[in-house]
Amino acid sequence: MTDSHHLYFRFIGLFALPVVLLVGWGSGLWYQHQLDLLAKQLVASELTQLREEYDQALLALQAKTQAYARSQPGGVAAPDLPKTADAHKTNALKNDVLKNDAQQVMVPKDSPIESDARATSNAALLAIPGLRLYSVTGGELMQLWPAAPLPQVPDLPSAVLQRPEQQAGILFLKDKPYLLASVATEDAWLLALRPFVASELQLPGSTFRIELSRAASKQEAPAVADAKAYLLPLLSLDGSSLALAVIPTAAAMSAAALGLSIPTLALMLLGLGLLSWGFVWLRKRQLAPQRALAQEFARHEPADGPLTLQGAALGELQLLLDSANRWLELVADTRAESMAMLEALKDGVIVTDTAGKVSYANRAARQLVSADERALTGEQLEVLIGLEPQDIADFAMTGQQLRRQQQLRLAGSLLRCHLSRIQSSAGVSQGVIVALTDMTVQAQNEAELQRLTARAKAHADPVTGLLNRAGFAALLAQGMVDGFCVTLCSLNLEQFKLINDNCGHSEGDRMLELVARTLRSGLGPRDVVARLDGDEFALLIPERSAHEVAMVLKELQRQVSMLALDSNGHSYRVGASIGVAFVGAPAAQLGEHLKDAQIACQAAKRKGSNQIHVFDANDTELNHERNAPEWAMRMANAIYSDELELFFQPIQALCSTNPRQRMEVLLRIREPDGKLLSSAQFIASAERFKLMPQVDKAVIALTMAYLAARPGLWQDHCLSINLSGNSLGAEGMEAFIMAELNRHGIPANCLCFEITETTALQNRQRTLAMLRRLRKQGFAFAIDDFGNGFASYGYLRELPVDYVKIDGCFVRQLADNVKDYAIVKSIHDVCTVMGIETVAECVESSQTISKLEDIGVNYIQGYAVGRPKALRDYAIALPMGRRA
Repeated sequence: MTDSHHLYFRFIGLFALPVVLLVGWGSGLWYQHQLDLLAKQLVASELTQLREEYDQALLALQAKTQAYARSQPGGVAAPDLPKTADAHKTNALKNDVLKNDAQQVMVPKDSPIESDARATSNAALLAIPGLRLYSVTGGELMQLWPAAPLPQVPDLPSAVLQRPEQQAGILFLKDKPYLLASVATEDAWLLALRPFVASELQLPGSTFRIELSRAASKQEAPAVADAKAYLLPLLSLDGSSLALAVIPTAAAMSAAALGLSIPTLALMLLGLGLLSWGFVWLRKRQLAPQRALAQEFARHEPADGPLTLQGAALGELQLLLDSANRWLELVADTRAESMAMLEALKDGVIVTDTAGKVSYANRAARQLVSADERALTGEQLEVLIGLEPQDIADFAMTGQQLRRQQQLRLAGSLLRCHLSRIQSSAGVSQGVIVALTDMTVQAQNEAELQRLTARAKAHADPVTGLLNRAGFAALLAQGMVDGFCVTLCSLNLEQFKLINDNCGHSEGDRMLELVARTLRSGLGPRDVVARLDGDEFALLIPERSAHEVAMVLKELQRQVSMLALDSNGHSYRVGASIGVAFVGAPAAQLGEHLKDAQIACQAAKRKGSNQIHVFDANDTELNHERNAPEWAMRMANAIYSDELELFFQPIQALCSTNPRQRMEVLLRIREPDGKLLSSAQFIASAERFKLMPQVDKAVIALTMAYLAARPGLWQDHCLSINLSGNSLGAEGMEAFIMAELNRHGIPANCLCFEITETTALQNRQRTLAMLRRLRKQGFAFAIDDFGNGFASYGYLRELPVDYVKIDGCFVRQLADNVKDYAIVKSIHDVCTVMGIETVAECVESSQTISKLEDIGVNYIQGYAVGRPKALRDYAIALPMGRRA
């Protein structure tokens, strides 16, 4: 299918059909509008005639009732016509009644004419089908017609019985409509009811259907099933909403629709005719010249010169032809410039099609492959430069990256082959450009540079000339030969910081040089010494026994301690703390064992000056310190993964009058396999890496959330939460506690914070200020592990606490140790004088409880009272009548 045919279809689909549809849609709107106007006119006329028919029916019943009333003895009172009648009809009817009254007066009372008139009036009224005639006197109802053995009282509304003079309209009795008319006599009112059928108002030849619709109250609109119905409101005497529904039938609109369809069809045919004429004109004046121009473009090459269309009447397309010729000239000039530039390049450039056949090669490319242009044109590129047979074709046709580089050798030269795919504007691959660069000299230079660079990057410390950290790590990564033992040592200088601070880093570097020379001279030829960082050195001593290593290290310590640095009239000395890790055969992962030596070095520094400590895998403290980073990471992950669980241990009251049930909140971590980790395994690591503020915040948030969900605990429970030294006085901790308290809406007296004596004194002023502010908010505070410090009684006067928890080391042996008994009693006596209640921790026997009762301790806590349990299960353990 040609482009011209596509243009035809686009013209028909995008222009012709939308115009036809638009014309048809507009004609339909006009047609529907005219039908709506006609329908409104017909309905308005029908509603007017229905209103007249209804009023005439109501007035006829009123007139017949009046005539019947005049025929009865006593005459008739002044007529009261229905209020629903039109004004002109009401006046006409009144004139007729008055005329009849005047004629009645002129007739003698007992004359035969009067008797005939009465009979005629009675017959006219009583002949109405379904008529009911009642007499109303003083609100009492008497049935007159049809005659019955006993008076029958129908279900007439009270409004009709109380005020019959105002009733005229439609009344529903047992869901059947009746026309009601009232006429006054001398001593009563006559009520006439006859069945009302909506179809009796149907006009002869009417094409509308009439129904009676009713709603329960006047506030509701009558409901009609047909949406096309028109409503004519009527007067209802029982308080309901009433209307006549006028429903047009199909026959009502068919004649009007036929009259409007002919002009609409004529307009559509006219529109189609105009579109056909426009299509023929477009094809002759535009499409034919455009097809000729397109065919000429398809046959033309830029090198052929300008386009010429002999004998073609282009018309409006002549301007397009002129512009195309100008662009062709510009393309030819640009192509000539590009060819000149390619020929001048030092790099070889080869252009191929998608199959890999060469279409162009510049001078440099021809020199690289030693061939002329004619020999290269049409040749397969992979044959010329040694690429794989399908390499070029795959690169040109598949969805690989647009640029690719690779190296290949050709006639002893190293070539860098740079491939670029040629793509059309539509993304279709049209070929490949191959750029060839001779990299032989550059590769030789780079190899020499890498060799020199590798030699320059020796693993040497610039200050001491020893191996640096990277060199020592590379040595450890090589490992040792199986069957050999090795000793790793970590050596830290003591008092070195004093030299740097007082004399400057240049003098510190001098001391490091002295230490490095001493260490090298004191070690054997196979021993290795390295400076890792600052004042930290590492030693690697192979093939020595533990005793030999100990002797070497002690001698190194002695020689280092004898070094003296004179600066500014002062003499400075340093010491050495050494950690040792013995590695048995076969040695592997020596970097991990270096960590053991560094941990042992820290232990040596804690023991005192110039100490040596050997790492022991069975030492729990050292293992905890070695695994501290892993435990810290585990703690951080547990916080952010919601793996923390709260336990509680009850605190039993012994001699306290406080009715609150107290318990201490404990922290656990739930492992993926369900195993629980106690706080002793990770709290030390968290404190070392400053994670305790996050841990304390998580515990506070979980505890407050637990209390918020159980308001039954607020009145008589108090939960104790431990705060670490890092959290006391920490920035934002106090604001976090108050924010959580306000968010959960729990009372502050439900919480007590426990702090250790030593941590409370780390930042004394800031901690005291924080405790006082929180205590004013209603929180309670307790000193935990009281008695371990050196100034317990002195600082007890300043700390605003409510409870003192006596350290368990004085309570465990209380029953058998008189010293512990005296210490606990003295602590309790002092706290009693200061108004502080005491709590004994680690209570594990009934004998201890008895001794504590003798002393008068207020609370006890320990395994004898209760073991830790999950806090979520606490409600189950409550006594009867006290559920959380």
